[in-house]
Amino acid sequence: MNGNGVWRRTHDNGSLRPHDVGREVTLMGWVHARRDLGGLVFIDLRDREGVTQVVANPQESDSAAAAAAQVRSEYVIAVRGVVAARPAGTENPKLATGAVEVRARELRVLNPSETPPFSIADDGPVDEAVRLKYRYLDLRRPSMLHRLRLRHRAAKAIRDFLSAEGFLEVETPMLIKSTPEGARDFLVPSRLQAGKFYVLPQSPQLFKQILMVAGVERYFQIVRCFRDEDLRADRQPEFTQVDIEMSFVDRDDVLSLGERMIASVVRETLGRDVALPLPQLTYAEAMARYGTDKPDLRFGMEIHDCSATFRGSQFQIFAQALAAGGVVCGIRVPGAAGYSRREIQELEALAKAAGAAGLVAAPLDPAGVRGPLAKHLSAATDRELRERCGAGAGDLLLFVAGPAPAASAALGRLRLDLVRLRPELRDRVGFDRARLSLVWVVEFPLFERAADGALGAVHHPFTAPLDEDLGALDTQPLSVRANSYDLVLNGVELGGGSIRIHRHDLQQRVFAALGISPGVARERFGFLLDAFQYGAPPHGGIALGFDRMVMLLAGDESIREVIAFPKTQSATDLMTGAPSEVDPAALEEAHIRVRLD
Repeated sequence: MNGNGVWRRTHDNGSLRPHDVGREVTLMGWVHARRDLGGLVFIDLRDREGVTQVVANPQESDSAAAAAAQVRSEYVIAVRGVVAARPAGTENPKLATGAVEVRARELRVLNPSETPPFSIADDGPVDEAVRLKYRYLDLRRPSMLHRLRLRHRAAKAIRDFLSAEGFLEVETPMLIKSTPEGARDFLVPSRLQAGKFYVLPQSPQLFKQILMVAGVERYFQIVRCFRDEDLRADRQPEFTQVDIEMSFVDRDDVLSLGERMIASVVRETLGRDVALPLPQLTYAEAMARYGTDKPDLRFGMEIHDCSATFRGSQFQIFAQALAAGGVVCGIRVPGAAGYSRREIQELEALAKAAGAAGLVAAPLDPAGVRGPLAKHLSAATDRELRERCGAGAGDLLLFVAGPAPAASAALGRLRLDLVRLRPELRDRVGFDRARLSLVWVVEFPLFERAADGALGAVHHPFTAPLDEDLGALDTQPLSVRANSYDLVLNGVELGGGSIRIHRHDLQQRVFAALGISPGVARERFGFLLDAFQYGAPPHGGIALGFDRMVMLLAGDESIREVIAFPKTQSATDLMTGAPSEVDPAALEEAHIRVRLD
């Protein structure tokens, strides 16, 4: 207490230990729990750092006991008292402060509380809509405080690592010119320039490239980005990404930096080591072996191309697919030969939902294959099939026939569904939920064909092609591979990047392949093209989804769990009521008229 009678907190509620016994302390916090044993009141007092047991005994302080009898859960209180050892046998090993308690001499209510809409003390399940409406209460819960701490430690680890590597943190604008990047922009009207708009950045892509032209050489930013797109568990309209750009580097330099940074984050947040260098898969390998460019490598069950084994087969489903230029792909499900007809039908429904025309099941007995495929397999073909798939008696082979991308994608989806829905499989396939399985996927296609037949950039139009594919850029653009890379953790894309185009002539060739005329390129990207004419260095970078990273480190399945104030699936803020109508005068001032059709 100071000379004006104002109490000052001397310790947080997670710091007291046996060596503090006899010390007079002042604690402040929220009432986590209260137990009244006939006048003797026990209060678990909580703050951000932990919980301390406070005892209000009327024989020691009648006023403190009387005040303690009136408090309820989530009251904010201050306590002055003396630290004492808990009586033998009453220690609480679950608390860091569990060997001591504070014997209250004075207790003040700093602020009472209404009864919360859910329990904060037990940290149990609560409807998400209620949690988001009362987010300020939800964030008091120990699990949410843990997530905020984890997020802070991850951000600090990134800043410390990149600073040590010679990077400068540079802020880029939030109000920018619209430069289409694949998702809808959030529009911001200009009051001063009637009829014109800024947009909120989907990423700092163009600015970080300009920083390379400016000679910054090594830039990073933990930056907010905005995309007006449909939401899901790992997507929000506003999100945070770790943005990195480097000059005078090649792909290996960026990959080395990225994986060393991730290893540092994992070490600083989870105390675990990541084996480096990380494995790499080309895009073609990932699609062929896992049916996705975001492979989950925490378990096996790889996809096998069995087309050569079935070429010439009389089994019509396979013969027709192969004759049409397709493939026959299969996966081995260990120990699943005993699945019932109903269980196989459920798997077929999953495969069809993933885009397959059908699913052919082949249980393996010691004597050979069972099922509709059996009479079409010779002993030699049966042997070859088992060797190709690494299968044996008691296993189940599942096949999909059709165009190569669709067949692999369907089996890739089924592979994940099997591990998700069949718990008994997890040990057999080596699935470890706690494992952190990181992999680089490299050499994506540079272009893809859109639904309307137009050529589009797989990443963005500033991604450099691989040097060895430059000759095909003008004649066979779909065969050109990008000098790009994605980092995948446990089947989730953490982020990606590329070596950028830094020469004006090559950029114009890529624009031409995309059907972007010089006039349109000038209108959209003129400031970048101008910058490239003043000595742009070779450069490349990567952007990682920070929210996704923290989500995976926390073992969560939604980024809403690791964002302090997230939006719902419909992009609304249940706590503040955003989005909302605004004052008509504000609309008029911004030269906007709302029309609801």
